[in-house]
Amino acid sequence: MPPELEVDDELIVERLLGRKPLGPWSVCLRDRSGGPLILETSPILSDGTPMPTLYWLIGKDLRQDVSRIESGGGVKWADTNIDSMLISDSHERYRRLRESRIPQGYQGVRPTGGVAGTRRGVKCLHAHVAWQLMGGNDPVGIWTLDQISALRGDEKLRS
Repeated sequence: MPPELEVDDELIVERLLGRKPLGPWSVCLRDRSGGPLILETSPILSDGTPMPTLYWLIGKDLRQDVSRIESGGGVKWADTNIDSMLISDSHERYRRLRESRIPQGYQGVRPTGGVAGTRRGVKCLHAHVAWQLMGGNDPVGIWTLDQISALRGDEKLRS
């Protein structure tokens, strides 16, 4: 990527977060206008702190749409109504992928749990949507994106 795009990404990401990210990151998915939509973060921050969130939904519009679903009880609905075995499988696949990003021989504290650092159930729809958009086949992310599509009257946003 050309250096000027990297600088632009840094400024955009800082503005979207309201601060600098705490560890190494890269834009792994962009929105239709080319702006950062999802960041991939390092599972180990620069100071050795474990980071359970591998994929971080940062795009403003989609992040706000997911927040609307969450504020309307979406976390509880998803946790109660989506097959717990499918959620557990998604957590385990996420955990394995994040674990594969940790340097071999690393001896420090490692992040635990699956999507958003939880071991079971649903904690954060944003993290599930990011995982789905990155190819995670996440049932919570699929449900959330379907809810957003219905609200917007858009085509499916699943991938």
